[in-house]
Amino acid sequence: MDLGIEGRVALITGGSAGLGLASARSLAREGCAVCVSARSPERLADAVVELQEFGGTVHAVLADVEDPEAAARVVAETREVLGPVDILVANAGGPPRGDFLQVDQDDWETAVNRNLLGTVRLIRAVLPDMRSRGWGRIVTISSSSAREALDGLALSNATRPAVAGVVRTLAREVGRDGVLVNNVLPGPILTDRLKEATPTPEGLAERAERVPVGRLGRPEEVGDVVAFLASERASFMTGVSVLVDGGQSRVIA
Repeated sequence: MDLGIEGRVALITGGSAGLGLASARSLAREGCAVCVSARSPERLADAVVELQEFGGTVHAVLADVEDPEAAARVVAETREVLGPVDILVANAGGPPRGDFLQVDQDDWETAVNRNLLGTVRLIRAVLPDMRSRGWGRIVTISSSSAREALDGLALSNATRPAVAGVVRTLAREVGRDGVLVNNVLPGPILTDRLKEATPTPEGLAERAERVPVGRLGRPEEVGDVVAFLASERASFMTGVSVLVDGGQSRVIA
């Protein structure tokens, strides 16, 4: 299927590893010019080398979305090097695990700044160009905790639904401008983060057993959903939160 986004400029934050890098791969494979942003210079350098194998233009910007000035700087540099951002993939690492009484005030403030405000700042930075040109795709990568509260994830359970609220609100405000805004909710995906949280083969097998399809997800399965939502093929989808969790969530709607 031709997704119709060849030549589009895509900016992916948290793009040096995990679901961000998987999304960058899927978009690069479709012919997008890709800018990846992340905090680690070593991982960014490795990501650029890998993404260049798809034959398109790749740029990297070292930045931390917790920095209030980072969003505007990353978007401005992307525009200068590649052109205005057509596709934003707002991806930030999940907050630390912990029950409500285990996380402190600093943890709350960091989680809100990284997972909610960082996303808001990125969207505000790309939106004027998208609206003026009458085309844009904004995809946030969140978590299944936006739909279903998960044990031991108090910070995620609070901040992820907030991002979903931003997506739903913004979709209604900018749809007539040709800007579509959607949210991807990964479940148990075999990333480094999941491996760190579940460090034994037995633990991973137990996690997989709880998934209706009988296995953990692969990062590229999330990346391909992101690319689809960013494409012309998803031109009548906006304001939705799409679960990519192998059927694990028990929510009905």
